[in-house]
Amino acid sequence: MTDHDTSYKFLFAHAEMVRDLLLGFMDSGWVRNLDLASLEKVSDGYVSDDLRARHNDALWRVRWKREWVYLYLMLEFQSKVDHYMPLRVLTYTGLLYQDLLRSEALEETGRLPPVLPIVLYNGRKPWRASTDLNDLIQQVPEALKPYQARQKFLLLDLGIQVGEGALRERNLVAAVFAMETSVTEEDMLRASSCLVNWLEGAGQAHLQQGVLEWLRRRGPRLDSQVPWQEIHNLREAHSMLEDRVRVWKAQFRREGLLAGREQGSTTEARNILLRQLRRRFGEVPAEIEIRLNSASREQLEDWIDRVYEVETVEAVFD
Repeated sequence: MTDHDTSYKFLFAHAEMVRDLLLGFMDSGWVRNLDLASLEKVSDGYVSDDLRARHNDALWRVRWKREWVYLYLMLEFQSKVDHYMPLRVLTYTGLLYQDLLRSEALEETGRLPPVLPIVLYNGRKPWRASTDLNDLIQQVPEALKPYQARQKFLLLDLGIQVGEGALRERNLVAAVFAMETSVTEEDMLRASSCLVNWLEGAGQAHLQQGVLEWLRRRGPRLDSQVPWQEIHNLREAHSMLEDRVRVWKAQFRREGLLAGREQGSTTEARNILLRQLRRRFGEVPAEIEIRLNSASREQLEDWIDRVYEVETVEAVFD
């Protein structure tokens, strides 16, 4: 599990986050039949080392009408599409069933429980790969089709799911995802403000800590210049972001980007871009500096416009 995945593990170890995920991002009537008060994280005693090593703290169960439904949340927050994700889901589902059999955790009927695999994707480009294992298997004679493995998963593409109205209602997952996918400083501040307001008050300390841990791990990707490890509470984090936004705007004004587009030289545009890249992402790789040295002023200005619209330094040049 990557550090990115681990940062979300702290969030989705809380029933409130899983509940908001279901209520805010599942466009299905069956969710209304869930007893969300029954959300229960599956004990490590029911999960083998093999499954735990893959996705710790990602397995929940909840009652649907009178039955338990296992919600296997695979926190695959990756920047690239995995074309073989249906196969991975099939493997995880099989491991879960084996563990339930081993631990004798089945209901009295002896039948295996239903599983809802959910894949959370936050890559910059839309997910284009299939969510159905059947699409990965080569064509077989009609007589053999009933014997092929079957598996689908529910995909939540954050770039599509998090829209303009995502923060109109209280939903912690929507606010976190809005920060993750924000393309402007105003978007980030709006989401941060929601988190501060929604998590104030008694009984929210455990969730605040989970969000803080997420910020400490993910913050450097949002803004490498903010001292995320020194933040002690969400209001302090929001204040730091407000300060950074004021600095960003002042720097843009001082550097005269608008004037530079009409009058600035190639050297000035290159220096401006380098400063913006270092403030946004930290140290700039040597190969990128070489690329800047051979770029035209028009190309440099196009890249300047993209610095605060993407998540990685490489994406500026895509």
